[in-house]
Amino acid sequence: MGRTWVLLRGLVREQRHWEDFPEQFQASVPQDRVVTVDLPGNGHFCEEKSPTRIAAMVVHLRNQLTAQGHQGPYHLVALSLGAMVAVQWLCQAPREVAFAGLINTSASRYSPFWRRLRPANYRRLLSDAVFSRNRVRKETAILEITSNLREPAFLHQLAETWAEYAREQPVSLRNSLRQLLAAMRFRAPAALPESVPVLIINGAGDRLVSPACSLALSQAWDLPIKCHPQAGHDLPLDAPQWLINTLIEGVTDFTV
Repeated sequence: MGRTWVLLRGLVREQRHWEDFPEQFQASVPQDRVVTVDLPGNGHFCEEKSPTRIAAMVVHLRNQLTAQGHQGPYHLVALSLGAMVAVQWLCQAPREVAFAGLINTSASRYSPFWRRLRPANYRRLLSDAVFSRNRVRKETAILEITSNLREPAFLHQLAETWAEYAREQPVSLRNSLRQLLAAMRFRAPAALPESVPVLIINGAGDRLVSPACSLALSQAWDLPIKCHPQAGHDLPLDAPQWLINTLIEGVTDFTV
């Protein structure tokens, strides 16, 4: 068997929110294994309490993968909060990580809060995505903020699907806030282990997290960055094949 790719989603998202991206990815790397997991408090673990520290999320994921019979080193593909988890993971247990692709993420050490969560979204996120009891309205708000390259009809249908995910495996308001606290208090390291290849990836059209945050990480850690010119925060949804190609090329570049 080839590489094991582990896909990590972000704040209050679960593995089903990848939609068909894992299948597309698997088709592009038939010799490898593509694995999806859930952060504690989300998806299969929605009844668990979300940790307020990123380090505890790493421990949960490592145990989860071991229980599923997987073993590192892993190739991490991580979005937003998931990418913070990936950074902590490669610092905490670098021998378990063979590669990390960090997508549309940020860190308080290098970016102010108003870039990490752009102010234009505050009102709608609170009214429609956090405190609203209407699941379709909530998911519609999230999709309209995080996706740029999908048709409105597609997003409406997807919002209904995601609302069903929320009905089946709801993330509590308490866990939502605990995950947000973990993201806000996460302080990235001044340097990453040199033994682990890392690629920064972002969408220039990200309206949730400023693209400047990815650029700041790239400059601080002296890492390569790949940018999609139009994609939004949910880059796997907006440009799945571009992202897959970028990841595969990134791994190849590091091994040449």
